[in-house]
Amino acid sequence: MQPTNVELVEGATVLALTWHDCGVRRLEAERLRRASRAATEIRRQADGVELYLPPDLHVTSIEAIGNYALRLSFSDGHDRGIYPWCYLRELAGQTPN
Repeated sequence: MQPTNVELVEGATVLALTWHDCGVRRLEAERLRRASRAATEIRRQADGVELYLPPDLHVTSIEAIGNYALRLSFSDGHDRGIYPWCYLRELAGQTPN
């Protein structure tokens, strides 16, 4: 299930997703960045390496990946995370029924 609207708000520090069945859900850039499932991030986590993020972290671009996901780029240079719609819903605490 795709959201009906996707937009960056609050100076691109928040991704606002509007779902037809649960309204607007907001995800902060820091939460999204920490939740990246890119291979390099999974390796970093497995190795126990702490992720240090700048206090002004924000999303620099959003790219649709087919009809199933977004690729988000961040101001710290990370641009490899692909976030499927179901994962974004999970992160927002609103899983489909």
